[in-house]
Amino acid sequence: MKKKKIKFGIIGLGHIGTRHADCIINHPDAQLVSVCDINSKDQWRKLNPNIIFSNSLEGLLKQDVDVINICTPNYLHASMAISVLNSKKDVVIEKPIALNTLDAEKITQVASSHNKIMFGVMQNRFSPTVLWLKNIIDANLLGDINMISVNCFWNRNENYYLNSTWHGSKLKDGGPLFTQFSHFIDIINWIFGDFSNISANFSSFQSKDYIEFEDSGIVNFHLKNKNNNTPIESVFMYSTALWNKNFESSITIIGKKGTIKIGGQYMDKIIYCDVKNYTVPQIKMQTECNDYGDYQGSASNHDKMIDHVIKVLLGSNNDNKTHNFSDGIGVVNIIERIYNLRN
Repeated sequence: MKKKKIKFGIIGLGHIGTRHADCIINHPDAQLVSVCDINSKDQWRKLNPNIIFSNSLEGLLKQDVDVINICTPNYLHASMAISVLNSKKDVVIEKPIALNTLDAEKITQVASSHNKIMFGVMQNRFSPTVLWLKNIIDANLLGDINMISVNCFWNRNENYYLNSTWHGSKLKDGGPLFTQFSHFIDIINWIFGDFSNISANFSSFQSKDYIEFEDSGIVNFHLKNKNNNTPIESVFMYSTALWNKNFESSITIIGKKGTIKIGGQYMDKIIYCDVKNYTVPQIKMQTECNDYGDYQGSASNHDKMIDHVIKVLLGSNNDNKTHNFSDGIGVVNIIERIYNLRN
């Protein structure tokens, strides 16, 4: 008996859309049936002549596919996701799933009404260092947590904005917490829970007419300790104004029984670990970044994300806790509350 393959469609064949396409094409249990983009993408079509091409979402929705991956500009994610779900197909939504909480909640309501599944792309959860850190916290090896510091210092150059019709737009892009750093807010939310008592300062060190929001910020907030009511003092410092290239993405956690820092450009390295009665295990570090030529994105774990989607849809997933769409809503809500202070 021939094994069933999950049939995919993709809307948006930019940098991240082609990454999704490669992961689907190379997966033995998947078939990329159709793609959609407003541009002709002639070179890509020559290399993939057997994949149906459409220049409209309506054309893609008519194809015989199980799930559609939305890889379009941020401001289109929610409306397109709702259209996909209304066509009775499952949906994979690149980050951010929406630019406000109300739209994110609408997606879940429509999915529930059609008994369909929504997958928010949270590929950094598959990074070996992040999984290791979550296991440390879940096992309470650090005891009560006193402080957490998150640093994300990246570069986004002029070409990044000028070669795009939406990067830098407050309405279409939303800002660096949505476009660059939502994955790292997701990691904190996934491991520690919701933010409270938020305060923030925002700066524009590279003031340009084509950037309608900050390029840097310092966000102070509280997280909950598992064992007591003392809040965890936390700070998130971020910038896209670094010279030349990305510098660091890191999390430092200071607890009563130990201190841990994971870092590197993409939180792909254990920088420091001093924990009571604990020996650091050997961890396979194979995380790479998404390289887009003029700039680099976050960890390139989309192959693991696509594999997760396929296993869920085939009913062979054994890790139901890895992805929960309500987390996607939580991340949007956290960023929205931070940016309400900006507005």
